Amino acid sequence: MKTLLTLTSFILMSLLAAAQGVKPPKVDLDTLENGELRSVTNQAFQTGEKLTYRVHYGFVDAGEAVLEVKDSKWDFNGRPAYHIVGTGRSLGAFDWVFKVRDRYETYVDKDGLFPYRFIRNVSEGGYEIFQDYEFHPEKRALRTHEKEEYLTPEFIQDLLSAFYYARTLDLSDVRKGDTFEIETFVDGEVYPLKIKYVGTEKIKLRKGTFRCMKFVPVIQEGRIWEDEDDLHVWITDDANKIPILVKSDLLVGSVKMQVVDYENLMNPIAKIK
Repeated sequence: MKTLLTLTSFILMSLLAAAQGVKPPKVDLDTLENGELRSVTNQAFQTGEKLTYRVHYGFVDAGEAVLEVKDSKWDFNGRPAYHIVGTGRSLGAFDWVFKVRDRYETYVDKDGLFPYRFIRNVSEGGYEIFQDYEFHPEKRALRTHEKEEYLTPEFIQDLLSAFYYARTLDLSDVRKGDTFEIETFVDGEVYPLKIKYVGTEKIKLRKGTFRCMKFVPVIQEGRIWEDEDDLHVWITDDANKIPILVKSDLLVGSVKMQVVDYENLMNPIAKIK
């Protein structure tokens, strides 16, 4: 996976950057049999939800990312889906020196919360990439825009759908030190996204003060962060489980991303004041 970690991809790439990818085996989709599809209880998000994040280098607003949940106009195998879109752009002086225009899209099964299609169109300071992955969850496989077909772990996530599937995990009995893993397909490799719960905190942001659960990545050797204390993620301690603040220490300095607005949440948010 590319180690580039810039502005608007920050909220989607930060945890994955702690993991080590593995190339999955190639396969012929036509030779695979269909398996059963899963169902997942989702009490975390709904159609119409919109989250807006601001990225900061020090005290400077450097970028903005927006995540929106929509209904897909297409069904997949007769099953309804969400169309989730993440967009990002650089702001102010950063837009002059390092222009960012990113767009991520995923089509996610409403009942099983696994992806059917993922589109990534990234332009960041001269770095450009386009990806279009076609997932076949019934076959536990996928096809890339380069026509390569891979066998994958069952119900593997893409870069954007992993963000939403993680919010549906049951944290009601979580204890300090508990870890969670989500396998994700990124840049032609399978990454085990691993996070560890470290406790609760009250976090004060521009939007107010929130009761949060705090997580750190489970670091694998050779990744961007050498220590779990180099990256912290806070999610709201409520049924929405919104990642509300991410802070990291990189070679280029400290980077922070925080929620500045939210709309059409499924549940009351854990806001104290």
